[in-house]
Amino acid sequence: MPWLLLVLLGLALAQTYPPETFGLSFREEGGAWVYEGEGFRLVYVPGVGWAEPPQDLPPPEGGLSLELLQALGYFKAPEARVRLRAEEGYLRLVLDLPAPYPGPPEEGSYPGRLLLSLPYFLPELLEARLPFPFRVRLLPEKTELSLEPPPGRFYRFRLFPLKDPDRLVLDLYYLPPERSEPLAEGVRYREVWGFGPEPVRLHLVEARRGALRPVGTPGRRALGKDLAPGALAVLNGGYFDPKTATPIGLWVQDGVTVSYPYGRTALFWNDWDFTLGLPRYEAVVRSGERTLRVGLNLLPARYTAYTVPGSVGRPGEEVALVRGDRVEGFCQAPCPLPEGYWGLAYPQGSPPFPLAPGQPLSLYGRLEPPFRFALEGGPLLVREGRYAFAPEQENFKDPRPLQALAPQAGVALFRDGRLWLFATGPTTPSTLARALEGLGAWQALRMDGGGSVQLWVKGELRQGPQPLRPVVSALALFAP
Repeated sequence: MPWLLLVLLGLALAQTYPPETFGLSFREEGGAWVYEGEGFRLVYVPGVGWAEPPQDLPPPEGGLSLELLQALGYFKAPEARVRLRAEEGYLRLVLDLPAPYPGPPEEGSYPGRLLLSLPYFLPELLEARLPFPFRVRLLPEKTELSLEPPPGRFYRFRLFPLKDPDRLVLDLYYLPPERSEPLAEGVRYREVWGFGPEPVRLHLVEARRGALRPVGTPGRRALGKDLAPGALAVLNGGYFDPKTATPIGLWVQDGVTVSYPYGRTALFWNDWDFTLGLPRYEAVVRSGERTLRVGLNLLPARYTAYTVPGSVGRPGEEVALVRGDRVEGFCQAPCPLPEGYWGLAYPQGSPPFPLAPGQPLSLYGRLEPPFRFALEGGPLLVREGRYAFAPEQENFKDPRPLQALAPQAGVALFRDGRLWLFATGPTTPSTLARALEGLGAWQALRMDGGGSVQLWVKGELRQGPQPLRPVVSALALFAP
C-alpha cells in the first residue's frame, strides 16, 4: 500500500476533538465549515472537500484530529514526552524536554483553577487520566493545561527544571483545608500548611499571652497530658536517656537548674519574653573550700563534668564517679557513667585536687544571663527569619536520625510576639525549617522528635504517632 494512502487512512481513523482543543473557533458560513485561529484558517465544504487548504484529506468527523493538524504544520512548539504520577492529594507531571527549559522556577498557592502555559507540544496529555477535572489545549506555540482539583482543598504547585537530562517537573498538591479554633483569649489551635518545598502540615497552638512552664520530673516518664493537668496545651519537651529517663540538656524551673546543658540550642524565657540560643552556662565543682570551673558534657575542658548516663571521658583521662555529693569510685576513660551518678574527668594522674572515695564533691552551675525558665532541645531551625538548620554545630554526631522522615515537634517565635508550639507528621527537620521560614517565623527550634512527638490541647491529642512514647519533660501552656 503506498505510504500516502497509509497516512490518509490513519487520518481517517484518528480520534477527533472539538476545535477549541486546538485554539480554533468554528462557524458555518455559506454552507461551509470554517475553522479559524490566529494566522490559521481551514474551510471544509460538505460533499465537496477541503477548500482551504485545497488538499485531499479526510473530512472532519465531529471535530478535528490531531493528526490532521500535524499534517498541515499547525504545531510549531517542540514536542516533549509526558510522564504522570497521580495519587490522593498529589500530582507530579514530568516533561522530558528536547532542550533546556527557558523559564524560571515558579511556585505558589491558589484558590481554584490553575492555568499553566508550557512552551511545548504535549499531545500525550489529551489521553491523560487524572483524579479531578482538567482541560488541555494544544496551541501552535504552547500547551495550556487547566487543572481543577476538588473544591474545598488548599492548593499548591511548584514548577522547576532539572538538568542531565533536561526535564521540567510540575508538583501539584491539593490538600485538606487549614483550620483555626479559639482556646482562650489570645490563644488558638491551628492547622496550617508550610512548604519546604514538600508540604508540611503543622498542628499548633498559637499564643500571644499565657503562662508557659517546663513540666515533668527527671527519672519519671509520662504522657504529656499527665504532666500538666489543666493546661491549655502540652508539647513534648527535650531529649532524655531512654533507659534511665535522665533528661539530656538544660532544664531550668523557676530559676533552679533541674538538668545541666548538653551543648544544644535551648528556649529561654522570663514571663512572655522568649529567646533561643546555645546555653551560656558556668559550671563549677566544689570540694570543701576549693572550687574549680569545669567544662560540661559535650563542651569539654581540661576538667569536665558529665551528667548524662553513658560513656564519658576521653582516652588518657580518669573519671571520678560521684553520687549525690560524695566520690564513690574511679574509672579509666572512656567508661560508663552509671544511672544516678555524675562524673568529673581530668588528665590521668592529675586531679584538680586530691580525690578519694567518700570525699565531698559538688557540682553547681549558673546560667548567664539568668532566666527563670529554660528547656534545651535542638537543633536550631530558623534564626532571624532565615533557614539555620546546621546540626553539626550542636554536637549531633550521627546525622542519620535528623535526615530520616519522622514526626517533628518544636517551638517558633515571631517578631510580633506570637509563640507557636507545633507538631507535625513525618518530615525532616530540614524540610520543616524551610517551611517555617516560609511561614514567617523569626526563630524556631526543634524539640525531641519521632515517637516522643505529642501535642495535647485541653487533654486531647491533636498530633502524635501511635503508639506514643511517654516523655520526661514537656512545655505546658496555661491560660492567661
